[in-house]
Amino acid sequence: MSEMNIVLASQSPRRRELLELMQIPFSSVPADIDETFDPDCSIAENIMRIAKKKARAAALKAVIDKENTVILGADTTVVLGEMPLGKPSAFDEAYGMLETLQGSTHEVMTGFALLQESTFHLDCVTTRVEFSPMTDSDIKHYIETQKPFDKAGGYGIQDPFMSCFIRRIEGCYYNVVGLPVSRIYSLMRTIGLV
Repeated sequence: MSEMNIVLASQSPRRRELLELMQIPFSSVPADIDETFDPDCSIAENIMRIAKKKARAAALKAVIDKENTVILGADTTVVLGEMPLGKPSAFDEAYGMLETLQGSTHEVMTGFALLQESTFHLDCVTTRVEFSPMTDSDIKHYIETQKPFDKAGGYGIQDPFMSCFIRRIEGCYYNVVGLPVSRIYSLMRTIGLV
C-alpha cells in the first residue's frame, strides 16, 4: 500500500463503513454544500459535479499535505425513469417515493470525485434495482422503524426489512449503499494510490 493520506468528504456512517472494506487507512471530514441539481445538466453530470464540490469543500477544511493526500467525494441519487429522487424531508415524502418505486425497476447512480493535488478524477456508476411490491402497511412499518430521511429514494437497501423486497439488482450492490467500492478501488490502483 502507498503512503497516501485518504480523506473521505463525508460523515455518512455508511460511506465510512464501505471505505473501510478497502482496508486502507482514511480520515473523514464533513462536506456541507448546496446539493441542488442544475436543470441544464444531466443527472450523471449533476451528481459528479456535487461529488466534486464535496471533495473541494473537504480540501478546504482538512489539514493536509496536498502532495500526499487524495480526497474522495461522492453523491448518490435514485432515478425512476428520468426523475431523480433525493432524500425525503418527512414521512409523507418518503412514503410517496417508496409507493412510486413499487413493483418497478429503478436506477441508483453514484457520482464520485477523487481529488489529488489539483487534479480531479471523476466517474459515475449505475446499478439497477427491482422492488417486489410492498403493501401500505409494509411501507409504513419500514419508514417508522428505519426513518430513511437521509437516504436517496427514501430507502436503504441494507436496512432491516427492506431486504424482503429487493427482487433483483444488476450491478454493484455497494453502489446502492453509497459507494461503488470496486470502481473506486480500481481507479485508485490505476492512478497509483494503492
